[in-house]
Amino acid sequence: MTLPSMDEINLMHANICQAFTDPKRIMIMYALHEQPRHVTDLANFLDMPQPTVSRHLRVLRQRSLVFAERKGAAVYYRVADDRMIQVVDIMRQVMRGVLDRQSDILS
Repeated sequence: MTLPSMDEINLMHANICQAFTDPKRIMIMYALHEQPRHVTDLANFLDMPQPTVSRHLRVLRQRSLVFAERKGAAVYYRVADDRMIQVVDIMRQVMRGVLDRQSDILS
């Protein structure tokens, strides 16, 4: 098995980051990090239409950020790797720092 090239890794990185360009998908990731959820439960929890949640779940699944688990007739979704939540949390810390510096400059 050969390791992916740097170009392939950069493309994968960009593809994953693209999944986080919609705030709804970030909300879905946090909700699924709390516990696995059925799409209807997720839609109710986030107060979003079920088709919207399904569309966003498809994007997240295509990028291997969430996976589906069948339990009987129901399908439950969960975060594929909890480290992705840590990545989002770190990005938020960086953004808070940027906002604090900008606020200091404007003061």
